[in-house]
Amino acid sequence: VQLQASGGGLVQPGGSLRLSCVASGRALSAYNMGWFRQAPGKEREFVAVIKWSGGTEYYADFVKGRFTVSRDNAKSPVYLQMNSLRPEDTAIYYCAADRFGISLRTPGSYEYWGQGTQVTVSS
Repeated sequence: VQLQASGGGLVQPGGSLRLSCVASGRALSAYNMGWFRQAPGKEREFVAVIKWSGGTEYYADFVKGRFTVSRDNAKSPVYLQMNSLRPEDTAIYYCAADRFGISLRTPGSYEYWGQGTQVTVSS
C-alpha cells in the first residue's frame, strides 16, 4: 500500500484546510486510517483516526471541535478537515493505515505511511 497525503499549505490563523490521503496498491476498506503530525523538534503525535467501518472516529484533545476526519467509502480518499487553525497546528501531517486497531493513537501501530504534507499557520 502506498499512501499519498496532499492539501497542505500556508494559511492564516483561524483559516481552514482540507487534507486528503489516497492509496494505491490496495483498497483501504479494511484499514483504520489515522492522521498524525510532527512539528520541528517534536515527536510525531496522534491527531485523528477513522475506523475501517467508517462509523467511529477518535481525536486528540487539542483538535476536538476543530478537525474532522472522514471517508465516503472504501475507495474514496480519507480527508482531514481542519478549521480554526492555530499557529501551534503548524507541522507536517501524515496519513497512515492500520489493519488491526490495537493502539490507534500510537504511530508504531500503523503499517503504512504517506510522505507527509506541510501545514503552516501564520499571519
